[in-house]
Amino acid sequence: MAMFGLFGSRTSASDAAIEAAALRSDRFRQQREGDWQRLEAIVTRMEKGRLRKISDADLQQLPVLYRTVASSLSVARETSLDAATLAYLESLVQRAWFLVYGPRTTLLGWLGRFLGGEWSRAVRAIWPELLVALALMVAGTAVGWLLCVHNPDWYYALVGDMAQERAPGASREMLRGTLFGQADKQGLSIFAAALFSHNAGIAILCFALGFAFGVPPLMLLVQNTASLGAMLWLFASQGLLYDFVGWLSIHGTTELFAILLAGAAGLHIGRSMAFPGERGVMEAAAAAGQRAAVVMAGVVLMLVIAGMLEGLGRQLIESTEVRYAVGYSILAFWLVYFFAFRRVPQGSEAP
Repeated sequence: MAMFGLFGSRTSASDAAIEAAALRSDRFRQQREGDWQRLEAIVTRMEKGRLRKISDADLQQLPVLYRTVASSLSVARETSLDAATLAYLESLVQRAWFLVYGPRTTLLGWLGRFLGGEWSRAVRAIWPELLVALALMVAGTAVGWLLCVHNPDWYYALVGDMAQERAPGASREMLRGTLFGQADKQGLSIFAAALFSHNAGIAILCFALGFAFGVPPLMLLVQNTASLGAMLWLFASQGLLYDFVGWLSIHGTTELFAILLAGAAGLHIGRSMAFPGERGVMEAAAAAGQRAAVVMAGVVLMLVIAGMLEGLGRQLIESTEVRYAVGYSILAFWLVYFFAFRRVPQGSEAP
């Protein structure tokens, strides 16, 4: 009987503890349930896209309600409240977090903002560096041409492995054959892939090395365009300059423009570090880096487009005049987009 009495007392104590926990859980819920329900109603409407049905007061209270419910969840975990309450609070806090701190836009929304003015605005903001980079590219092209005029051996040093059959001493027929009727031949594909890979590497390095006060981008721009000047000299020596520039234009206007932007982005970072003005060096570099990163995101897109243009143009277009028309129409598009398209993205300041 004594043992039964002891067991009964333990059962009674256990039941009392359960009842106390349930009472504590009910009291906890009753004291805070109003905030939970209000937050849940706001979150549900926002998830369903019913922003117009949410009052300004509710929107202003959203961060406060989120922190209140998050605090309730923390207390519920510490006091070991019932599983149903914990599960409800965890779900509500997670849903509210995405609305308060989560991504503000979808991928399509970001792309629309980027192409709808953010990219062109960033490019216009670095116009001094664009002029410097353009001058360097023109100078590099001239240097490559003049070096080969005085000593053809410079051609191999400047062009390197991309030369293949395009080399000093090649006949006019051989050089012309590399520009026309090569759609199904592997040689031009290899050359085009090597040229694209080379130019893409130069663009990335120009940006990545900009932190060294802009000196490496200066050198890379001159070196890269010197190889272009050498190739221009080679085809000009056989009277094929017009045809070669047409072949190059169909994708080169986009590809070289991308290199120009990458070089200017790298110079922009270097100039900001060398001449930070009233700001600190790190602050100036961070601001310039954010702007240059936007430019470089577009550069990657331009390089992809250039690769597609090269592939399609090589296979479909054999007329030099059509190549010029396509290449410089695309160049005109880029110029209009960057310097005439001045739409300011929503939420951004005017340049």
